[in-house]
Amino acid sequence: MYKVYGDYRSGNCYKIKLMLNLLGLPYEWQAVDILGGDTQTEAFLAKNPNGKIPVLELEDGTCLWESNAILNFLADGSQFLPSEPRLRTQVLQWQFFEQYSHEPYIAVARFIQLYEGLPEERREEYLKLHKRGYKALDVMEKQLSRTPYLVGEHYSIADIALYAYTHVADEGGFDLSRYPGIQAWMQRVQSHPRHVPMLD
Repeated sequence: MYKVYGDYRSGNCYKIKLMLNLLGLPYEWQAVDILGGDTQTEAFLAKNPNGKIPVLELEDGTCLWESNAILNFLADGSQFLPSEPRLRTQVLQWQFFEQYSHEPYIAVARFIQLYEGLPEERREEYLKLHKRGYKALDVMEKQLSRTPYLVGEHYSIADIALYAYTHVADEGGFDLSRYPGIQAWMQRVQSHPRHVPMLD
């Protein structure tokens, strides 16, 4: 059985939880308190020397880290990761987009508001994050106005990667009401029979 080290409120950890549930794979969840320093202990750093969650521990004790890398491992051979090279590369495109153009802005704004309570000394940074975060949402909206999922007609780990923080973007002060394509896409993701909410 897999063991997941994570925080239920973390979008990066939610990606792994959602993927495991979509695949119907059993797992054990090990709660990690990131604000309490759990990721900097000697025991945790032995699992991930970068000191971040999520971590997926395999049955043989091997540990995998970086959420999108874990998604690719879990989805390999499944309907959630296309085998055709062009489509598979498009999945990777969106995963790289998520990590470089989406998560650093939408997730960090959410962290400042949800975890830290929007302290005054971070307000200017928070507003700058909004500008870049909305740019990422604009890119997603353009694609989702043309196709039901980010890579064409089929739900893939590209959608999981971007759904994780997009569906809670309002917790970082983002207004999704101006994005009908994103809203319809989120409903499609949520309609999957094995979908599980972030805090469920």
